[in-house]
Amino acid sequence: MRINGVEIVDTFAEAFPMWGARVLVTAVDRSWAREAALAATGFATSVIACGCEAGIESETDDTPDGRPGVNILFFAVSRQALEDQLLRRIGQCVMTAPTTACFNNLEAAQHIRVGGKLRYFGDGYQASKLLGHRRFWRVPVMEGEFLLEDSFGVQKAVGGGNLLILAETQEAALQAAEKAVAAMRAVRGIVMPFPGGIVRSGSKVGSRYRFLNASTSTAYCPTLRARVASQLPPGVNAVLEIVVDGLELEAVREAMRVGLRAACLPGVISVSAGNYGGSLGPYHIHLRELVG
Repeated sequence: MRINGVEIVDTFAEAFPMWGARVLVTAVDRSWAREAALAATGFATSVIACGCEAGIESETDDTPDGRPGVNILFFAVSRQALEDQLLRRIGQCVMTAPTTACFNNLEAAQHIRVGGKLRYFGDGYQASKLLGHRRFWRVPVMEGEFLLEDSFGVQKAVGGGNLLILAETQEAALQAAEKAVAAMRAVRGIVMPFPGGIVRSGSKVGSRYRFLNASTSTAYCPTLRARVASQLPPGVNAVLEIVVDGLELEAVREAMRVGLRAACLPGVISVSAGNYGGSLGPYHIHLRELVG
């Protein structure tokens, strides 16, 4: 199967279960909401070493306090790990940013306490406010008050959707990946946690070093094609990966679908995906089914 002359490899992306949350940060203007969101999503590219995966989902003016807002998606391997990450990142990155407030923006059957624990920073001077069924906390800070919601919705989610773009040159791979990411960002309910949505250092499970759980994806490294069991067709000199996490499997599939089509540009030889033979996760997203 080919799109614009680019081969769509007959393989699948192997995704796995995660837990997800949507956090809404507002501020006096968009720039400060975004500053807080960028700080909160820093060092959140991969659960392999970062504890969570996160990214900015969207900007919005539909907020509880009527101020400009930014939606952030957070993903972790367990509900407890997600709670720990939200406490750390909201407490250290959102509460500290000037003028911000923080709200739950995910309707879910399960919740975790975030504001209900961060309120203790108020040293006994925090105040509770109930609006309908939603409880908020007003925490005194030097600039005024930090308003945040008591609990945040969490749900089972999907991590590890991915595309591999195999190209003739680094320039062609990057151009195709950038086009794919731009198209994928229009899909609600997903984020691409790596810098700019793109990762060059894709990994495989395991290593020749026993102390490492993951190591460089040798089969896709152009400089190693003569030394390993390479998966690179002739003419491929650069590979870039796009990893996508989503609150729903269908959102991940849709993001991969539009990204795959957008990536089929001149200089790209094929589009593939990373899988581990079915051993990593139960969600197998077949590329040819996405575009069939």
